[in-house]
Amino acid sequence: MSWICPKCERKLRSANQWHCCINQDIDNLFVNKNRELMYAFDKLLSYIVDWEDVSISATKNCIVFVNTQTFLVVKPMKKVLNIKFYLDEPKEIPPVFKVAKYNGRDEHHVRVATLEEIDDSLVDMIRASYHLFKKSMLGRSEQLMK
Repeated sequence: MSWICPKCERKLRSANQWHCCINQDIDNLFVNKNRELMYAFDKLLSYIVDWEDVSISATKNCIVFVNTQTFLVVKPMKKVLNIKFYLDEPKEIPPVFKVAKYNGRDEHHVRVATLEEIDDSLVDMIRASYHLFKKSMLGRSEQLMK
C-alpha cells in the first residue's frame, strides 16, 4: 500500500517514510547542463513511460521513478546522467561502474553522457529493477493475505 505526500505529491511506501519534500519541475534539473543529457533522459523516459503504475517526480537534485518502491534514480550532473537502480545480484558489467549493497539489494550505478549510451542492455537492467520491486511487493501482499 502506498501513500502520497500532500505537500510534494510524491508516492511513498508509508506515511512516515522520510523523503525530501520538494516538488520541482524536471526541466529545472537540466539548467546549465550539457544539452545531450536532456536528450538521453528523454530517450530513457520514452522506454519507461508506458510501464504500469510508475510515478515520476523531481526532488532537489534528481528524478525518482517509483512503482511500489523507488526502482530508479536519475541525477543530472554537469556532463553525465548518474543513473542508479537495484538488482537482486551484482552485475559488474559495462556500463555499470559501481555496485554497492543497500537494504539487501545490489545498488548499481551507471553514468551516461550521450543518447547512444541509453541502449537495450541498460533498459533491460532498469526493467529488472522495476520488476524486482513490483514482484517483492506482490510477495508481501500474498504473505499478508495468508
